[in-house]
Amino acid sequence: MSFLSGFFGTLSLYFSRPFVIYAFVVGILISLCSSLLGVTLVLKRFSFIGDGLSHVAFGAMAIASVLKLTNDMPLILLITIITAILLLKTGQNTKIKGDAAVAMISVGALAIGYLLLNIFGNSSNLSGDVCSTLFGSTSILTLTSLDLIICVTLSVLMILFFVFFYNKIFAVTFDENFITATGTNANLYNLLIAIVIAIIIVLAMNLVGSLLISALVIFPALSAMRIFKSFLSVTVCSAVFSVICTALGLVISIIGGTPVGSTIVAVMIIGFIISYFAGLITGGKKA
Repeated sequence: MSFLSGFFGTLSLYFSRPFVIYAFVVGILISLCSSLLGVTLVLKRFSFIGDGLSHVAFGAMAIASVLKLTNDMPLILLITIITAILLLKTGQNTKIKGDAAVAMISVGALAIGYLLLNIFGNSSNLSGDVCSTLFGSTSILTLTSLDLIICVTLSVLMILFFVFFYNKIFAVTFDENFITATGTNANLYNLLIAIVIAIIIVLAMNLVGSLLISALVIFPALSAMRIFKSFLSVTVCSAVFSVICTALGLVISIIGGTPVGSTIVAVMIIGFIISYFAGLITGGKKA
């Protein structure tokens, strides 16, 4: 009993600090956005676009660092969005398949970014900075009110996009030929999805780091698919799963002093194992 009272006392102490509240709001919003479109990416077999774009964002961050930009967000967003559009076009219209294009861009951007930081970087702790960027750091706990406003604004816009265009996203996910035959521009919605994913990737870098972003996209969707079968049920379950795992991971990280990104991913792995066995028991629900 004393352990529980001490635990909740420590928790209430942390939550009395604004930066912890900022971290939770941003973390939950990012995980929610990632999980909503993660289902579409998994079903379209484009799961690793998160890896590719996250490495591009790392490369863009390196360029911004070399240029000594005080605010690197616009440049990182611009480069990541352009790359997402090019990946979409490459996967559809050329001899280079989508997975191969993602692999090429992923490795290339990561190598070039690290090379630029080594040649032109001025940091006295380059290895530490790179490690923090790739695997996540405590930067999620140093967010300012401006960072919070930007993240909340972009997240709300992305959630509204998903809600208002849910039927179109559903159609594009399962049958692009049919939606095109009905007179709807499938390429436009694919483009919008690519742009939204790029924005999510850039926002998520502060939460889990470049190398772990795919976990926010893949694990919630795959976990939900173990239990449910319909698109709507999987999407809702994925969102709930992602928010719970992120919140739990943040609590463990803050109290235990563990790396934020790695802790969240570890919690998601445990959640996936639980959902896997739950799916074996229930057999998967269709509604």
